[in-house]
Amino acid sequence: MAMVGLFWIAEGDVYVGAKPSGSAPGVRLTPEGVVALGDGQAGLHLWEDVRALTVADVPVKSLKRQVGVVTDVALDMVMNLAMTVGTGLGEAPPLMTTVLESHDGEHELKAYVAAAVGYSPTEVDLSRTLLNRLTEGAATMATTLAAMSAWGRAWEGGTPRPAQRERLLREWIG
Repeated sequence: MAMVGLFWIAEGDVYVGAKPSGSAPGVRLTPEGVVALGDGQAGLHLWEDVRALTVADVPVKSLKRQVGVVTDVALDMVMNLAMTVGTGLGEAPPLMTTVLESHDGEHELKAYVAAAVGYSPTEVDLSRTLLNRLTEGAATMATTLAAMSAWGRAWEGGTPRPAQRERLLREWIG
């Protein structure tokens, strides 16, 4: 499993945002279409019906955000050590919205953010360009998704470093 831009690639599966678990919301990109996962948004939107894909509510990495996350982690550790009985009330990661435009209107699909401190501005821009590219036609979508899936099946290890993630996104954009 690895995060590349706004995408979570687990073996051959490609997700926008984090890979969902259970009934959590998620967005999966397949050769057939965009699959909305989770409670309240399950369904398949065929590529032939998808006119545009954009992502909103994306947290962009900043020094302030990084310091905030470190502060939150430290505070959580202190609180957990101080409490004798855990409540299990952990805060869920933020949600981002994939906006899918089709012949029958606009659909807002939610997915959890995979990057703890947000995404770099460059990766956000490249990911949005890549999503746009997926809507350019069946051949482009199939080739691009196949390249992303093949990389995911071949990749061993965690998330690549930022420079490699940007290089991969540029390669997939073409």
